[in-house]
Amino acid sequence: MTRIAIVEGDGIGHEVIPVARSALELLHPEYDLFTVDVGYGMWERTGCPCADKEIREMKDADAILFGAITTPPMKDYQSVVLRIRKALDLYANLRPVKDGGFDIMIVRENTEGLYSGIEESSPDRATTLRVVTRTGAERIVRMAIKLARQRRKLLTIGHKANVLKSDVLFRDICIAEAKASGVSYNDKFIDALSLDVLQHPASYDVVVTTNIFGDILSDVASYLVGGLGLVPSANIGERYALFEPVHGSAPDIAGKNLANPIAALRSAGMLLTHVGDAEGEDQIESAIRAVLAQGIKTRDLGGSAGTREFGEAVLRVLEQTARRA
Repeated sequence: MTRIAIVEGDGIGHEVIPVARSALELLHPEYDLFTVDVGYGMWERTGCPCADKEIREMKDADAILFGAITTPPMKDYQSVVLRIRKALDLYANLRPVKDGGFDIMIVRENTEGLYSGIEESSPDRATTLRVVTRTGAERIVRMAIKLARQRRKLLTIGHKANVLKSDVLFRDICIAEAKASGVSYNDKFIDALSLDVLQHPASYDVVVTTNIFGDILSDVASYLVGGLGLVPSANIGERYALFEPVHGSAPDIAGKNLANPIAALRSAGMLLTHVGDAEGEDQIESAIRAVLAQGIKTRDLGGSAGTREFGEAVLRVLEQTARRA
């Protein structure tokens, strides 16, 4: 039996993930969906945002559907997201950004870089160690090359090697791997790349870059499709896989029925493809587009529908599709 861990997290995760969970339940009532509680809310209740028990529960799943986590600016608060990525070795963060005229896959190294977690702080100075290793660079670019071969066979390497020695290592390793694979490639400084992706999105296929650059670039690219509320992501390792919206916990709108559930629904779609049901992902995407075509939109897209209303509309379309099948 396929087992899916459902982690709502914090903030709007409690609103958008139930919509995505309902879609999974509708398409696959035979799946075993179980809840894992982590995040700032859990820390408030127990003093620990993510214990070993929750890590074990996530490891027991075939895939994880993850909401959003609030990380308060507290010196001793452990980042839940970083802990999960490291514990499950989710080294590849895949963020698709696509519409009718373009289809970009941003492949972000997910376990080191500026999010290494190696930090120190004093009243007068704070330091974060930016870590780029040969192992980390090789495996992320190999993942990107694998995806490029399945797509248009074009790889773009995003870096800042003109300033950062760590990016010289990353760039050189990526270029060597691309040459060895026979995949067409180019490389661009990340600032210029961020602008060019917005101006000429159809020119890009697979983009590989380091941790924080990938985080920023994918947020920038979300502008092309309507914002963060529409963009999903996958976190992939050798054994485990976690799927989550790109957006954060958005505490300012949490509990107000304002959040857009599309990114969560699309993340559930990516999860379905990962566990062997690519048709299920297509069904979710078709249902989203059908609802948007009806003029039902959340406020971030210029409409008036709430999270629940939009989700219910998508689920109605999915239910009709399931009946026809």
